Amino acid sequence: MKFDYRALQGRLDAAGYIAEDSLVMALTLAIELQRPLLLEGEAGVGKTEVGKALARVLGARLIRLQCYEGLDAAAAIYEWNYQRQLLAIRAHEGEGMKAGALERHVFTEDYLLRRPLLEAISQPKPPVLLIDEIDRADEEFEAYLLEVLSDFQITIPELGTIEAVSIPHVVLTSNGTRALSDALRRRCLYAYVEFPDEVKELRILHAHLSDADQLILGQIVRFVQALRREDLQKKPGVAETIDWARALIGMQVGTLDRDPVALQASLACLLKTDSDLKAITPEVTARLVGKVA
Repeated sequence: MKFDYRALQGRLDAAGYIAEDSLVMALTLAIELQRPLLLEGEAGVGKTEVGKALARVLGARLIRLQCYEGLDAAAAIYEWNYQRQLLAIRAHEGEGMKAGALERHVFTEDYLLRRPLLEAISQPKPPVLLIDEIDRADEEFEAYLLEVLSDFQITIPELGTIEAVSIPHVVLTSNGTRALSDALRRRCLYAYVEFPDEVKELRILHAHLSDADQLILGQIVRFVQALRREDLQKKPGVAETIDWARALIGMQVGTLDRDPVALQASLACLLKTDSDLKAITPEVTARLVGKVA
């Protein structure tokens, strides 16, 4: 068996996602072995974009499950369409349908609302199932998830076990807000996503802003790299770098040292908390600009 991760890397590059060799290899193995891939790393490093880029590369449908505290099976796997069931019950009661037959009639797939996990295993062509921020969900939800990730099947008491029509490409992301269970980790391949280095981040900007002046893009990347080394509550992610670059280019900023007042105001694209905005004073900004301009 040969895993051509270079081919996948080229396709990701063409789709606008610049990935390191280790991440591309993990993605390749996940595809070939039909195993879920767990991505960990700080918020803003581009974990969610991995799932989106993979869907673009594979030409697959993207099915996203955004996790949160209190997420349950009804929101993530399935629930019954109670309103339709009630209407059907009232209609068939008037026809004299017996209770047993009526129950069998309303507990069929016609009355089933497929949520992301059930929807993902019901596709004729393997989709990309993005389970985003799994660390925000409760441990109880992980137990629901294990059946899907272990056997790619879901048990519905009224219908029995529904097996996958095709095996989805599963990408899970975690920001590390809580420890994930060993059982979940055992079922996944793993990769840790770091903030990009200067070379990689510049390539990312080139991919998104190919017509922009190379001088300002280089200064933007070096500034953001230096900014992340400051004592910040929330370091700016790759998406913030792209937003800031677009803002500066739209403002026709040729170099970062040209208009200090406008530059300071534009930091709203990068800094997302009050404490960080207060920490990066005009003096700090000038110091950072002096290193990169």
